[in-house]
Amino acid sequence: MKKDGRYDVSGLPEAQFEPGSNEQVLKNQLGIRSPREMDDAEARTLKMAIVGLVGNYSERRRFTAADIRAIHKSWLGEIYEWAGEYRQVNVSKGNFPFAAANRVPSLMEEFGRDVLARHTPCNSKERAHIIRALAETHVELVLIHPFREGNGRMARILSTLMALQAGLPLLDFGLIAGERKATYFAAVQAGLGTRTTSQWNSYLRRLSSGALRHLERHGLLTFNQGACDGFNWSTGFNGG
Repeated sequence: MKKDGRYDVSGLPEAQFEPGSNEQVLKNQLGIRSPREMDDAEARTLKMAIVGLVGNYSERRRFTAADIRAIHKSWLGEIYEWAGEYRQVNVSKGNFPFAAANRVPSLMEEFGRDVLARHTPCNSKERAHIIRALAETHVELVLIHPFREGNGRMARILSTLMALQAGLPLLDFGLIAGERKATYFAAVQAGLGTRTTSQWNSYLRRLSSGALRHLERHGLLTFNQGACDGFNWSTGFNGG
């Protein structure tokens, strides 16, 4: 324990950086030191994971906290030894702190028991219900930030799988690329006090407007196991 009473987490693998990376890349099992190479590696394993996940989780699946951990491990298990494990270090973005590490297990248990139980399977025929389900699960998961890395993409994976349950095609998160990512994060932050806010609902409507219009015109589509074909992996999920 440190002199200030806080536990020293410097020895944890998730708190370490890859030697020679100038503290730009987390310690990993592939020995990658370049941020760009790591981005490519994470995008590659994400593509492989999504293809499998689309086939493994049906339109009737009620997601659980255990599923979230399993999805994270299936995506990043090749890269990080702590993939699929809840973080033990506190994290923040700028001046915005996410949930304290020691609260993550209980918060995820509550997330599974409440939010996931209410909103999955996401098979409503109502546009407003689908948007609310996607918004609330996405915001809650990002605010908990259960993992050391990949939380934003995990929330987007979950949103995508839920959208597929509703009969929608893969959501393309390329909307949050570049400067628009600040707008995305502001919408997530706005959910801290009110959970699903009008700001975040508006963002989700823009993100999925085309798919939802298709849903309204033609009714629910079937759960499309070939939905990954042609998806733009360079912008579809982005970092986070």
